[in-house]
Amino acid sequence: MEQLLHYVWKHKMWPLAPLSTTDGRSIEVIDVGLYNRRNAGPDFFNAKVKINGTLWVGNVEIHDRASDWYLHGHDHDSAYNNVILHVVGVADRDVQNSRGEYLPQMILEVPAHVHDNYAQLLHSDHYPPCYQLIPSLTSLTVHAWMAALQTERLEQKTEAIRQRAERCNGSWEDAYFVTLARNYGFGINGEAFEQWAFNVPLQAVGKHRDDLFQIEAIFMGQAGLLDLNAIPERYQREALNEGYFTKLSNEYRYLAHKFSLTPIDASIWRFLRLRPQNFPHIRIAQLANLYYERKAGLSNLLECATVEEVKKLLATHVTAYWETHYLFGAESEKSAKHLSTSSLNLLTINTAIPMLFAVGRHRQKEEYCDRAFDFLEQLKAEQNHIVRMWQECGLEAKSAGDSQALIQLKREYCERRECLRCRFGYEYLKTPIK
Repeated sequence: MEQLLHYVWKHKMWPLAPLSTTDGRSIEVIDVGLYNRRNAGPDFFNAKVKINGTLWVGNVEIHDRASDWYLHGHDHDSAYNNVILHVVGVADRDVQNSRGEYLPQMILEVPAHVHDNYAQLLHSDHYPPCYQLIPSLTSLTVHAWMAALQTERLEQKTEAIRQRAERCNGSWEDAYFVTLARNYGFGINGEAFEQWAFNVPLQAVGKHRDDLFQIEAIFMGQAGLLDLNAIPERYQREALNEGYFTKLSNEYRYLAHKFSLTPIDASIWRFLRLRPQNFPHIRIAQLANLYYERKAGLSNLLECATVEEVKKLLATHVTAYWETHYLFGAESEKSAKHLSTSSLNLLTINTAIPMLFAVGRHRQKEEYCDRAFDFLEQLKAEQNHIVRMWQECGLEAKSAGDSQALIQLKREYCERRECLRCRFGYEYLKTPIK
């Protein structure tokens, strides 16, 4: 309920009747203040409120019940001494700050339709709960919110990339490789690929980057896939008979000793319901080729001026052995095992574009950020269950920028029931729903 009180205060959704304190003094709200959603301290900073004609400038604190002031210890916290108005749902007692001064209090009544609509949003079985309103939203409302969500998603991915760079001792080059590897997991093995990439010593690999066999040995070995126990028992004999597994294993043992390498636990890789072309062996072989061909560098990405150049950069294939295998010892029909067009699109959306945006933010180069937005608009919308869900509600994704915005909307707002932070939720709350 307190969140709803915050919302009503922030958007001035109070009844038309004159506002007053609990002791009868008139209130005129000039400025509700700056909402403090995440940090410690009062809920709204620098509000401007007239009480009986006198202008007060300071902070506003909001609680369900006035007694929550004491429950939260504000009466002993000097950070709340600049509170000029205590807004409550129920005024069950008077309150004082740490200086012993009594604070003016105002009971804020939530309009009935806002309360009812909020209850529907929280408890509706429909998904998304605001689906009834979406077809009636203006194109300006939709486009403005989609643009904000698109930027928010890129900012979120930028923070993840920044944290990877920090973990890589400030190397954005290494952070790019980790980001690329994570997205080679295509969701199911994303976490495993990120863990693997952090465990790949790129400086050591760089000393052998002219030898594809050695690159693959380090990549496969660090993934824990050159342990015979990582091969299903029914394929172990064939893997040993073929010889390639043994050659890679021997090479890895030499390199592991040379560089003091330790593999990750192979049990983290997931195979259930994966198509063979998505097995980690295939993806790692593709990454080995990409690295060998010097196409996995950040500088290469930053030089790409078009989406097609990005896709050409990311396009790769497997090494010879994996053209006819999907596991060690498990043969498959001969296939080039190139990345599909849809895979290249996903890598562009989830790796190249966020990396351009992140580097642009980090280096304060707006041209990289602008390029990221341009690429999102040029690419077709992703086709997945989230995009289809919104399409059924009347929201059509025309570009990758739109589909990214809709994914952000579902994951960060709908799934978390953050309707009070959503612009569609705002429209829903203020509109009587029949």
